[in-house]
Amino acid sequence: MKVSKSNLRNILCGLLLVTGAALFADTTHLVQKGETLYSISRKYQITVSELRAANGLSESDVLKFGQKLNVPTPDIENAAALNSSSLSTGSVYSNDNLETYVAQKGDTYYRIARERGIKVAELFALNNLGSDASLKAGQKLRVPSKDAALAQTSDLDLKEADPRKYSSAKKSSGLAWPVKNPRVTYVNGKVSGVQLSAAKKEKIMNIMAGTVMYCGSYRGFGEVVFVQSKTGLIYAYTGMSAVSVKKGDYLVYGDTIGTAGVDSISKESRLTLMVFRNGSPIDPATAPRG
Repeated sequence: MKVSKSNLRNILCGLLLVTGAALFADTTHLVQKGETLYSISRKYQITVSELRAANGLSESDVLKFGQKLNVPTPDIENAAALNSSSLSTGSVYSNDNLETYVAQKGDTYYRIARERGIKVAELFALNNLGSDASLKAGQKLRVPSKDAALAQTSDLDLKEADPRKYSSAKKSSGLAWPVKNPRVTYVNGKVSGVQLSAAKKEKIMNIMAGTVMYCGSYRGFGEVVFVQSKTGLIYAYTGMSAVSVKKGDYLVYGDTIGTAGVDSISKESRLTLMVFRNGSPIDPATAPRG
């Protein structure tokens, strides 16, 4: 029997809601003697905040030898939101589309968020939780209803997404960028931002004053730095070959962050810049500078 594309979409969306956790290839890590959340996060090239959220751990929780940890699939939008000092959200869900979910034994924030078709950062924001919040059986959470989640995923693209879809490149028109006179190419797909051509080993300049919330390797993005401005925007500088700042540093406009890296596909020297508001990408060209 031939299944129409619309029916196939509905079937896949239904599977996403019912068995969302099974559709994502997360990893289970068995804690070894001497390991910390930081060392484990470095091993899998994700942030400590993501690892905590995936396992309902707070900053005060201590790992135990033999403990099983869920290692989530990297998601740089989630990472940016979870490494922000606030988790405010511009949620598309109204109170009429929300319901109460009671956490079950073995639940994690990631599993609940995926079953409801939202990001874990939005789940935290809907419940006024910090990114280090622990999760206990019996805890009540505000979540989108399954009907609302299905409506949000009804436009799911059934084709395998190209992780990088480029617009036509254009020269910078006087707008300040982290590198000098770049060719600016918009990137869409799994991530949204701009790719900037750069000279070999060119220094990367900070374009907005703020605090370094995260720096280090992030899977699929090379060396990464998140800088949060006073207004809460996260400026994500990715694809660098080296980083010259550390977490907690306060940077002003023009400070050096690191050096440009080389794209693994094009073999060209470049930098990718993404800017997030409440975990959602905005056009880096419209983001404030200064």
